[in-house]
Amino acid sequence: MPFNLGIIGCGKMGYALLKGITQESGAYNTIYICDTDDERMGLFTREFGALATSHQQLIANADVIILAVKPAQVKSVLASTSDVWSNEKLLISIAAGIKIAAIEKELGKPVRVVRVMPNTPCLVGEGVIAIAGGHHASLADLQLVQAMLERVGISIILEESYMDAVTAVSGSGPAYAFLIVEAMMDAAINLGLSSDISRRLVLQTVKGSITMLEKTGDHPAVLKAQVTSPGGTTIAGLRELEAGGIREAFFAAMEKAWQRSMKLGTD
Repeated sequence: MPFNLGIIGCGKMGYALLKGITQESGAYNTIYICDTDDERMGLFTREFGALATSHQQLIANADVIILAVKPAQVKSVLASTSDVWSNEKLLISIAAGIKIAAIEKELGKPVRVVRVMPNTPCLVGEGVIAIAGGHHASLADLQLVQAMLERVGISIILEESYMDAVTAVSGSGPAYAFLIVEAMMDAAINLGLSSDISRRLVLQTVKGSITMLEKTGDHPAVLKAQVTSPGGTTIAGLRELEAGGIREAFFAAMEKAWQRSMKLGTD
């Protein structure tokens, strides 16, 4: 059944999610938006036919509301709008680290809350979205959110207790991948290859490797062994990476990101 959609916060992630949602015709009636940046609201108005309004009016008119503001702004937005929320509203929060319990406590009423953790590849339709429901959210609510976001990437419904780990892996993960690609490109340039050739070689190598993992279903260690000949170039390079502590660095990085995500929820 079509619904009225509202989005509070017109940043890049809000744009990516809305772009995916609006690809399905007939899924919604009217889109309401609210943001402190008039330029961003203008973009959403032009591209999605959205109607700019106040926080209170948006929540009053919308059936499903995406809360896409920065984590530090969540409390003030909810505090200023608590009187217009009700159990008839579905609140979807994408604020990193903000627990469902904190949102429910701030609202002070049985609102259906679903917490979503997307990552930046949602901007190109290749994202990962983790979905967790609050005390008043039903399975139908979770399935609705999953269906809404299916065009921006894969989605996983899980217990909220795993959300900090998901944040450390897929939320922060693109930055790790970009760093690896950047390092490989710089190393290729150091070997005398041009910047353009280095970029093309590295991107296709990474893309092809990911495709092999997806299509074969093999463990990375199996595919790695297929490239590694005794006394060859690959084992020499792998030895240097292991000596540089690459595996331990990833363990430490993800654990630190996980800890930071947990702390965001208590600040």
